[in-house]
Amino acid sequence: MKIDTERIDEAVLALLVLGLHDGNRAWKSFDWDALSRLHRLGYISDPATSNKSVVLSQEGLHRAHELLNRLFGNAG
Repeated sequence: MKIDTERIDEAVLALLVLGLHDGNRAWKSFDWDALSRLHRLGYISDPATSNKSVVLSQEGLHRAHELLNRLFGNAG
């Protein structure tokens, strides 16, 4: 099966919102390749550090909330 990494990245970014703390920090407990791609897009800080969390940029935070609503929101 071929994996659509763009869709994976969208889901990971959306799910990072669920672990937000200290404003815009999120635990980095997701696939490392997906986190690296999100970093390259400018949505999160570099995940390859000793920190246990990443910082979402303003653009990343906005996009994450948008994706959370689109992918997992309940219209009812």
